[in-house]
Amino acid sequence: MESLYPWVIFFAAIFTGNILLTYFLGMCSFLSVSKQIKTALGLGLAVTFVLTITSALNYVVYHRILEPLGIVYLRYIVFIVVIAATVQLLEMFIERYSEPLYINLGIFLPLITVNCAILGVSLFMVIRKYTFIQSVLFGAGSGLGWLLAILAMAGIRERLNEQKIPPALRGPGIALVITGIMAMAFVGFSGIVQIQ
Repeated sequence: MESLYPWVIFFAAIFTGNILLTYFLGMCSFLSVSKQIKTALGLGLAVTFVLTITSALNYVVYHRILEPLGIVYLRYIVFIVVIAATVQLLEMFIERYSEPLYINLGIFLPLITVNCAILGVSLFMVIRKYTFIQSVLFGAGSGLGWLLAILAMAGIRERLNEQKIPPALRGPGIALVITGIMAMAFVGFSGIVQIQ
């Protein structure tokens, strides 16, 4: 994948290879926190930050420690430890500087650690053999794509609060239908560039 320009990977990760709407990674917190724009924005920024930082850290750990020592089979455990440490630092920062956001995010802030989108990005960068710059921009683009998707969903769900929805579709039902429609809309971008 070294032939792809890093900025192509960045924009493709936002639109054509959206980690949430193409691979459906990170759906749990997406569906739960996308009820209000303010909370969705906070979590989306946190996920973007964590994705960018952990993709850089995991790249360095993988190529400078795991590969030279011949212990690449430990990558899952090591990646999760790096992600958990990054999320813990982020959680302490948000609690100290934005307590209302910390309270609104509740349990979903520490659950970023087990958000499969974050581990997925680290694994994709290894599988696709990205360079360091490509990995960082892939992480940032994936985070921004996740942020874009959760903000769009939050905006739609806030508008739906004012609408009459059949009882069987209220809550998660309508959220899943909207997610499917959004995913189909993002498929329209797939002809531009593929990063698989």
